Amino acid sequence: MVVSDKKYDVIVVGAGHAGCEAALVSARMGAQTLMLTMNLDSVAQMSCNPAIGGIAKGHIVREIDALGGEMAKVTDRTGIQFRMLNKSKGPAVWAPRAQCDKKAYQFAMKEVLESQENLDLKQGEVREILVSGSAVEGVVTTIQTVYYAKAVIVTTGTFLNGIIHIGDVTFGGGRAGDKASCGLSGSLEKLGFEIKRLKTGTPPRLNARSIDYSELDAQTGDTEPVPFSYQTEKITQTQIPCHITHTSKKTLEIIRENIQKSALYSGKIQSRGPRYCPSIEDKVVRFADKERHQFFLEPEGRNTQEVYIQGLSTSFPQDVQIKLVRSIKGLENAELMRFGYAIEYDFFPPTQVKNTLEAKRIENLYLAGQINGTSGYEEAACQGLMAGINAVLKIKNKAPFVLARSEAYIGVLIDDLVTNGTEEPYRMFTSRAEHRLVLRQDNADKRLLGYGHELGLISNAQLEKFSRKQEKINQWIDRLKKIKHQQISMEQYLRRSEVKLQDVLGILNEAIGDQEVENQVEIEIKYSGYVSREMAMIDRLSQYEAKKVPEQLVYREVKGLGREALEKLEKTKPASLGQAARISGITPCDISLLAVHIEKIRRSKTATKLSS
Repeated sequence: MVVSDKKYDVIVVGAGHAGCEAALVSARMGAQTLMLTMNLDSVAQMSCNPAIGGIAKGHIVREIDALGGEMAKVTDRTGIQFRMLNKSKGPAVWAPRAQCDKKAYQFAMKEVLESQENLDLKQGEVREILVSGSAVEGVVTTIQTVYYAKAVIVTTGTFLNGIIHIGDVTFGGGRAGDKASCGLSGSLEKLGFEIKRLKTGTPPRLNARSIDYSELDAQTGDTEPVPFSYQTEKITQTQIPCHITHTSKKTLEIIRENIQKSALYSGKIQSRGPRYCPSIEDKVVRFADKERHQFFLEPEGRNTQEVYIQGLSTSFPQDVQIKLVRSIKGLENAELMRFGYAIEYDFFPPTQVKNTLEAKRIENLYLAGQINGTSGYEEAACQGLMAGINAVLKIKNKAPFVLARSEAYIGVLIDDLVTNGTEEPYRMFTSRAEHRLVLRQDNADKRLLGYGHELGLISNAQLEKFSRKQEKINQWIDRLKKIKHQQISMEQYLRRSEVKLQDVLGILNEAIGDQEVENQVEIEIKYSGYVSREMAMIDRLSQYEAKKVPEQLVYREVKGLGREALEKLEKTKPASLGQAARISGITPCDISLLAVHIEKIRRSKTATKLSS
């Protein structure tokens, strides 16, 4: 064994999207941080679609940015097509999305990491977590190097005992071209963690020179693209179009004729895959009445001919994949540069972590990303950010940082995971957030920038920039309340569904001159009534969230609890009555019994203090 002569505050295991955010935030908060990865050439690699954002995911990226994370900034630097999705619907579900240059994103993030003060990057595969008593103390690599630290964050993605499937061919791998991590799962299992398996997949990649684009519909980016980061003034780079195509009758025939050759249907894969991002064979079986399925051909970068086929994830054998692809309009002569595959990997049911993402079983050990059962770069990145923040706060003996469901999609995601766990790869949707009218992508700075500043991750200059913008928004709203039009205020006039802010500014013969401010003024006025009602509901629900459940509560002492409620409460160990109420199967009666018991404990402690 070789023991590193440098002791760290935080060690981050893995350099995917969760690992990058965890390492950066830890170092930026002043902790001496080490990032360990199996391959330094794969830092921040986009294993699947090189795209960031989308429905609900775009909200998360803007929240990461408002808290001082990096994903949004790197996306703005390396994006090749930007689109605001759902613009025909209400602003609560508008969602930014960007197709990125795959390698440019990877290299840009690696540059940020390598330039970060307090952060060391080293190549090494972790095989064992070192524990002293009930607390983590470091890690051991496969080449028997020991690194000691006060906290460890595990962000291993799909690498834990990963197995890749292409038809009846299987082999170990964390993703195609990279080996699996085969020791760490066993180490965690020995520490008492429960392990399960999940499955995900990816489509084949095509050579752009072999695609007949004249047969396809082009999809261009927005004329005035909206940046992801609040610190990016404007997107200036040239955008690249994507293209749309569909399955043909022949495609469906090929899939149905060869369905048993798919690893998914041959019985080789037993674990659960993502319900909302199924393979093409799964789509054809589950939606048998659907006559065609849509695909997006998305360039993987400016300096490569590789094209990603969004919607064509598959684990068919190679020969079937070739036939399938060439049955699609525009792809009749397509050359496959990489074959699609399915991958099974270990994950740790997330009810084993607290809402800080610290493991309940081992102190100062944090789990973040796909190891907790999530899918997607954005879901992973926000967990890495929160785990990094809480690891440093714990080391400094400061209060943990937990976002409520009413404050951020990040809060919704983590609460969903730690409260009810997941049996399939968890993906964020706007429908998961009960307060989505308040949690819009456009106001993430208003909701979270103050927290980022308190944590030392947002500079004074950044906060002042936001304050100036907010002041301008408030001034315009106040002004429109005072100016009369047709015997009502301009603010009331703008609330009418058919009236736009530009109509109001036309009447006033004025211009605001700042698109972001204009958007906020219009949204805040038009939805003020709905938002007020939403905030009142949040205030009522916050009373439940404020009632904390003692960490060492013995649930068997709560009189009247049924067996199911007892088992679920003991497993989850909710932090508050609000979280307890969200556990599947827990009834209002159970919550009442729990509340009465906690109150008895409180009164007993108070009486003891008074008597002493």
